Amino acid sequence: MDSIVIEDTYAEAFKTKAAYLLITAATKELAYTAAVEATGFATSFIGCPAEAGIDEYVDVDKTPDNRPGYSIIICQNSTKKVEEQLLNRIGQCVLTAATTSVFNLLPDSDTQTNLGFKLSFFGDGYQEKIEKYDKTLYKIPVMSGDFLIEENFGICDAVAGGNLYIMAKCQQSALTAAIAAVNAIKSVPHVITPFPGGIVASGSKVGSHEYSFMHATTNEAYCPTLKDKIDNSKLSSDCNGVYEIVFDGLTQEDVDVATQKAITAIKTIPDVQVISAGNFGGKLGEYKIKLINE
Repeated sequence: MDSIVIEDTYAEAFKTKAAYLLITAATKELAYTAAVEATGFATSFIGCPAEAGIDEYVDVDKTPDNRPGYSIIICQNSTKKVEEQLLNRIGQCVLTAATTSVFNLLPDSDTQTNLGFKLSFFGDGYQEKIEKYDKTLYKIPVMSGDFLIEENFGICDAVAGGNLYIMAKCQQSALTAAIAAVNAIKSVPHVITPFPGGIVASGSKVGSHEYSFMHATTNEAYCPTLKDKIDNSKLSSDCNGVYEIVFDGLTQEDVDVATQKAITAIKTIPDVQVISAGNFGGKLGEYKIKLINE
């Protein structure tokens, strides 16, 4: 494991906008189900309407209504787009979920959107604006009782595009290392790994060599099955497994911490050869998330 090469490079991350909210429910399982639904189809801006994910479980003694909950982060590249995603995702995936309530986790953000007010019209005139838990909420009557949602939700600047490449002798070692990295990142508050299980199996490059209509295509330099067929492979002759981890955070510090915790976890897995990251020479974003601390 001491032979693992950590390339002296950086992940090129970029500024985005984010909402940070808490979903609670009568049980941990119900809260988790709603959080999963609200963050679905949100792996990458390349083809999804958002990047989103579950941040962490929040125990009953830390939630406003003393019920189990999950914090989630929803990212998009403009405030308007975040507002659209909040309305769609909370309206379709959380309002419809059993026993849920929704709270704002960015009360001090300079930008606030009145999501609760907008969703309250579902109540068809029967909704109520109330004060509860030291918050201004809307109570919307639904079949299961009342859906509670805070009136305003903050939107802040955030950082998207933290990433790591894991190269190993076999696919199983690369996968084991990727799982270890994702689990390590889960311990860092305010960071999400939006891809399925946190792992990217089909890392991409910008554009295409062959098709002008494609915005992103396979990153052939890191495809093990192509290493003997192309001239620009980045893989050694005995590298047969590659995975990428992508993560977003509310701040650059969050992403920096997640990067180092992930690298530490990856280094514990046998047969990992190289840890690297993707960047575009400063063309994509303003943040350089370094793999090696100076």
